[in-house]
Amino acid sequence: MLAFARHTYIYSTPTHCFFMTKKFALLLALLPLAPVLAQSTLPARPGTPAAYAPADDASWRCAQSHIGQAQTARRPSTTVAHSTKMNRYDVKYYKLDLALENNSRNVAGSALMRVRVGSQPLDSLAFELFPLLNNGEGMIIDRIEINGLVSPGIRRAGPDATARLAQPAAAGSLLDARIFYHGIAPAGSSAAIGNALSTDYVGTYNTDVTWSLSEPFSAHEWFPCKQILTDKADSSDVWVTTTLPNKVGSNGVLARTVPLPNNKVRYEWKSRKPIAYYLISVAVAPYLEYVNYANPAGGPRIPIVNYVYNQAALNNFRTEIDRTPGFIESFSRQFGLYPFANEKYGHSMAPIGGGMEHQTMTTQDGFSFTLTAHELCHQWFGDNVTCASWRDIWLNESFASYGEYLALQAFAAPNNDPVNWLNDARYRATYYPGGTVLVPDTANVGRIFSYRLSYRKGALVIHMLRYLLNDDVKFFRALRTYQSTYANGTARTADLQRVFEVEAGRSLTYFFRQWYSGEGFPTFAVRWNQVGNQLTLRSAETASMPTVTPFFDTDLDYRITFTNGTTRTVRLRQNQPNAAYNVPVVGTVASIAIDPDMWVLSNGNTVVRDNQLALGTTLAAALPTVAVYPVPCREFLTLNNLPAAAVVAEVRDALGRPCARQPLTAARPVLDTHTLAPGLYLLRLSDAHGQAVGQARFVRE
Repeated sequence: MLAFARHTYIYSTPTHCFFMTKKFALLLALLPLAPVLAQSTLPARPGTPAAYAPADDASWRCAQSHIGQAQTARRPSTTVAHSTKMNRYDVKYYKLDLALENNSRNVAGSALMRVRVGSQPLDSLAFELFPLLNNGEGMIIDRIEINGLVSPGIRRAGPDATARLAQPAAAGSLLDARIFYHGIAPAGSSAAIGNALSTDYVGTYNTDVTWSLSEPFSAHEWFPCKQILTDKADSSDVWVTTTLPNKVGSNGVLARTVPLPNNKVRYEWKSRKPIAYYLISVAVAPYLEYVNYANPAGGPRIPIVNYVYNQAALNNFRTEIDRTPGFIESFSRQFGLYPFANEKYGHSMAPIGGGMEHQTMTTQDGFSFTLTAHELCHQWFGDNVTCASWRDIWLNESFASYGEYLALQAFAAPNNDPVNWLNDARYRATYYPGGTVLVPDTANVGRIFSYRLSYRKGALVIHMLRYLLNDDVKFFRALRTYQSTYANGTARTADLQRVFEVEAGRSLTYFFRQWYSGEGFPTFAVRWNQVGNQLTLRSAETASMPTVTPFFDTDLDYRITFTNGTTRTVRLRQNQPNAAYNVPVVGTVASIAIDPDMWVLSNGNTVVRDNQLALGTTLAAALPTVAVYPVPCREFLTLNNLPAAAVVAEVRDALGRPCARQPLTAARPVLDTHTLAPGLYLLRLSDAHGQAVGQARFVRE
């Protein structure tokens, strides 16, 4: 979503940019966030093109702006008890009718909340609105009218507000609450909680701008609302009165502009699509409007309304802005038609430090290939389908980050290519050994927007889902199914898992357990040898966080290069820590590469030739495999369905060395493993004539 705009900045909030000369003061201010920032402000990957330096990375800039917005390890504003009260109704519609200028955080006007009462009658309406602070910042409620009647009593406790109804509202009824208020939206320097409404002067373009950024807990700083993710409003209107020549960018369609006395104008934006509270937005400045169009297959022509600072800004960014139609058309093929095709897409410029995916009109400080792709991809992943809990923010951010990669695959970009993107993502995701994609502390903004986990590692988890299906038709069909199934609503990780399980035709619990709720990543150490037309591979996997996730069950590609220059790629399943494979080959093997196309998140892999690997360990491909249990075993190993009434079991270790020999019968098919050291073993069964009749592998603990 959002992040740094310029290399010279160390850290940013939408209204305050700290430069290198203020580093010491910055560190003092950010001590509560030190652990989070340590994992977010990673150094650039060695040898990385300039485009992948952190300050230019779209995902990094997104993460940093949210952390910058937070200032400290910020918590949700409301209490559990107040949330319970708010859950007694369902928000249907917001209408904001406000006066705003491009050089002030002053807010004045009204907010209409239309709600559907729940299963019990309602005698009061609970909502959130920032309180008045001692420094004069905050919001003052002038009066509240509910179904046309003035509320007889308003109670405020911090950000929690409750208005008593003059007449109780029946269960299931619609209720209109119009809240008249005014005030000054708080600034981070005074409230220490960040800005939902900011104003700043952009010296490069000689203009003042006021803009909003409400994610994750800040919408109440500038309008009354219910900040609960699972309750999207069905529709919204944003009316803003300002002074000419200002323009106002917001969600949906510009229904009309109304000239008013005293050089004023009212912009009336309307959206008839469901919207999460934090995606309602405004941006006010004397913008220049520039419109281009997308023509996705199977859909209407989509206007892309760009509000840029002035002609100089348009001259600087027009080439990048003009990539947007192609991005929309490409993503529409991959994810399904742009979900707001009957309204618009667009951008409003603001010195936001990156971008924020406000529904149908992203706010961006500038335009670069990956930033524009990232924020646009959010219109599907985050806006159309919104995460139902901040613990699942990866459903928003990881997909938007992966959208950068998909765009790089589909379009050429200067100094950018998909391989560099994957290399950089792997580098950052493995920079520290632990951490889950799942967010364990949903009240900590820095943890929610962890660049390393919610963005980069999560994007690589999506990449691995693509590899798991091993079929792009299935992968993109899964994404379209996810979009259509949960359109206009919210989803959780379990919902995404179910969609992918349908395409995979099997349970993926193991995958999500190790990659979503598990920690770390694997490292593979591979040894190989060739004798004749047989290639022997031994792969030992080590996990970076073995006490949490001791093993990653995954397929892995091996690219075999022959001395004649030809290559062959085989895909093998690593379903135990020490795996052994035998691959028939034609030709002389020169080298082997692990995961050459970077499908699996791993780090530090090694491949060596080991001439000591004996092909005596090879299990004949034609021999039947005998089921054994328990695996792993400790003392005894039982064999199911012996291929003969009496057999001789010969045990060899992973290097092919004989370790044990024991006769077995169908009446007692039990192998004694007391004398064996822990490890991987190969079992070969021979009949009374010495003919091989079966094989098995097992692990002894």
